[in-house]
Amino acid sequence: MAEVTLRVFRGDRDGGKAVDYQVPLTEGMVVLDAIHSIQAHQAPDLAVRWNCKAAKCGSCSAEVNGRPSLMCKTRMDALPHDQPITVYPMKSFPVIKDLATDVSWNYRVNKKIPPFQPRPGVEWKMDQRDVDRVQEFRKCIECFLCQDVCHVLRDHDKKQQFGGPRFFVRSAGLEMHPLDGASRTRMLKEELGIGFCNITKCCTEVCPEEIHITDNAIIPLKERVVDEFYDPVAMIVRKIFGAK
Repeated sequence: MAEVTLRVFRGDRDGGKAVDYQVPLTEGMVVLDAIHSIQAHQAPDLAVRWNCKAAKCGSCSAEVNGRPSLMCKTRMDALPHDQPITVYPMKSFPVIKDLATDVSWNYRVNKKIPPFQPRPGVEWKMDQRDVDRVQEFRKCIECFLCQDVCHVLRDHDKKQQFGGPRFFVRSAGLEMHPLDGASRTRMLKEELGIGFCNITKCCTEVCPEEIHITDNAIIPLKERVVDEFYDPVAMIVRKIFGAK
């Protein structure tokens, strides 16, 4: 039976190192299967977070050969076998142990976003195009791969000033809902720091649900922020009439 080498990070928040494991290949194997094989036969104390093994829970996020990926969706036969396959925890979040990272910061950001607030006196009737537009954003499984790959969080660690792609997606789902009456543009500008995003589309590239994060969520939200805070005509009107 053919074997492949997996180079897996072992350690915690105080440090660690990569350890090589030889894993037998089987037909249809994914990276998570290989990690489970290591747990079962070589390293029972290897920590990894997973749940559904069907690419729907978002739990098994890691970096496979340097690319943020769901381990349960990354096929072993799609990876080169002539060199070790590296499996590391997500770089943007603190390591708890081995492949498990502390993603609790994301839930604190989520609490900042005002929930759906229906406009009073509006008929609850929606055009199918409006339904389709916001439904895309509901596909998010909160794997946080987009947060991991985003350079503002990954390389610059601006967690105090920036919310990240996942929460621009959530904000877009609310802002673009035709029955929602709340405005989140000031929050997007001042608390979630949408201006830091330079639309490289790296978040879109790693999304396992194929949400068009940049084109359909981030760019339209940036346009709303610009319209409200930087449109010269609107600024003149507000200055003359004192409108907010």
